[in-house]
Parts: sequence; structure tokens; C-alpha cells
Amino acid sequence: MRKPLFSADPLLRLLRDKRITILPELLRAVGSHVPLTVFRKLKELGYRTSYSHRGRFYTLDRFARFDEQGLWSQDSVWFSRYGTLLDTAETFVNRSRSGYFVAELEEALHVSVQDSLLHLVRQHRIARQLVSGLYLYCSADAATRERQLHTRQAASAESVSDKRIAAPSGSDELKAAIILFYSLLDEKQRRLYAGLEALKLGQGGDRRIAELHGLDPHTVAKGRRELVSQEVLREHVRQAGGGRKPTEKKRQK
Repeated sequence: MRKPLFSADPLLRLLRDKRITILPELLRAVGSHVPLTVFRKLKELGYRTSYSHRGRFYTLDRFARFDEQGLWSQDSVWFSRYGTLLDTAETFVNRSRSGYFVAELEEALHVSVQDSLLHLVRQHRIARQLVSGLYLYCSADAATRERQLHTRQAASAESVSDKRIAAPSGSDELKAAIILFYSLLDEKQRRLYAGLEALKLGQGGDRRIAELHGLDPHTVAKGRRELVSQEVLREHVRQAGGGRKPTEKKRQK
């Protein structure tokens, strides 16, 4: 018995209409239940898989409209000129002028990247370096990594100094006072102080203050939200109406 012949035309028509789709729809389009048949026909057409949604979506190269970063999305599904999430994260890190913190790369790629970055580090495809208490992901090439770290540290110092409380430029006394003051605070007070400084900086303040004080950006964000909500209470001080109800002393008869 001769094997049935399948054409790539149904796949082309489907993807011309929908731009992106998933494997079950591709199988139905060609009338086959064998994924290998679909992949052979997709290869003839030139296809890509999404780097988001665990690679479940497919498109054709001719329909992807990549931006200057090499990314394209359709219906919140993301595709990359560089291929998989691992390959895309590696490319972004290696081409970056100052490396990436996790939150920065997630903002750029629109997906979670923590596990992918760790995987790339284990494979020695990228490197990481502690900067102000957070891991900065850099190029595996030593010379490129050195340039990225230098650029990051210079930019971080400039951005923080530009926003500090008015004082003589480069005042050692001010710097020493800030460090001393911060060291005297307890955990909650540090969180709130960091949140206050983040509010002063505006957009991106959580990350920048976290870098400065070696905190998790989520901790800074929590302190900022507590201040904005005005629900901060002093330790051991109850809200109005709290505590036991007052009782009257009975007179001895």
C-alpha cells in the first residue's frame, strides 16, 4: 500500500489566516495524526516556534515582523529571531552593554527567565556576578564581561547620586551618615526607608534602591506599598479600638 501524500499548502493557508497556531490545528489541517509529517512540511515552508508558552505555538518566517530587538508577538505569544528562550536570553545578555538583572531581562522578553539564566550559567554560556547583593548576568567572554560590569557600576553610581538629598557634591560626610543611619534601623525600618527612597526616584526606583542597599526589589516594593497605603503601624501600638475592653472595678460591699 502506498503511503498517503501530504501537501504543505493546507499549513500555509492556515498560518496565512491565523499567523500563529498550535500542533493539533496543524495536524487537522494536513489530515494526519503524525507530528513528524507536520514538521517536515513546516520545514519546507520555513517555520519558528514561540519562545513563550513553552514553545507551543508555531508561525512561518514570512509572517513574523521582528522589531529592532529581534522579537515579535501575536496575541501575547512571543517569537524571537534567535530561536528558543535559552538562545534568546543568551543573545540578549551577550549583546548587552551592561548585562541584565533578572527583572530587567524579564521586562525585555516579557516572560520569566530565572530558570533559563541558571541553565545558561551551568552550561557556561553566560556568567553572573554579584553587584550590590544581586546577580548581574553577563557575557561568558571575560573581556566583554569586564566592560559590562564597568558600564553597570558607572551607570548605577551616576543614577543614585543624581537623586540623593541635596548636599555638597561627593560629600563623604553625607555618605557616611547614610550608611550609619541605615545600619541603625531594624528590618522593618530598613524596608520602609528603602520604600521611601524608591518613591523619591519614581519609575525603576525599587530596583535601583535594592541595588544600592543590597536588598531584594520585592522587599523595597513592599515597603513602598506600605507607605502609600498609610497602613504602617508602630510596633506594639494597637489600632484604635484594639485590645481588651475596659472593665469597671467592683466596689467592695
